[in-house]
Amino acid sequence: MKTNGLHTSVALAFSCAGLVLGYVLLGLLPALLFALGFVGGFVLWLLIPSRVRFQDIKLPYFLTLAAFVLHKIEERYWDFFPALSRITGKPMPQPNSILALLLYAFAGAWLLIPLLVGRGHPLGYYLAWTFFTSMGVIELAHFAFPLFTPEPYGYFPGMTTVVLLAPAGWWGMVRLRQRRESDAK
Repeated sequence: MKTNGLHTSVALAFSCAGLVLGYVLLGLLPALLFALGFVGGFVLWLLIPSRVRFQDIKLPYFLTLAAFVLHKIEERYWDFFPALSRITGKPMPQPNSILALLLYAFAGAWLLIPLLVGRGHPLGYYLAWTFFTSMGVIELAHFAFPLFTPEPYGYFPGMTTVVLLAPAGWWGMVRLRQRRESDAK
């Protein structure tokens, strides 16, 4: 299925909505980081049209997803949001608020990647680009966050699992770039 104006509009609206939610819930710094993943993934999706089969990204997808789950557990256990709140000055979002649940639903859209890419749907590739870009690029911010604290550089919640998460995201990006053998002929 070829990308059309409707797909592009939906992807752009999805990216913008994610940024707005990030800004409202978490502040400017996290919204700028979201921009790297969502807008960066959107731009990569437009510049590098992917036609790989889901089978081609299956292993990096599930490894990245597993690393992301571990990452969220680490963040929750070590109080990532309170630590981020101290940096941004923005109060921690209420976990059960409508906006917080909507932000989780946006991340939940990444669970549609196997179905949509499996059907060759352009929005599946958009979601795959945003997923792998978010995990491979913006999660590296965990290494920069300690620079914004008054303490000496040290551990920031979520930092440990990024060493698994980011490379898995990079692998997914590389696999999305690959062309099918049938396309090369």
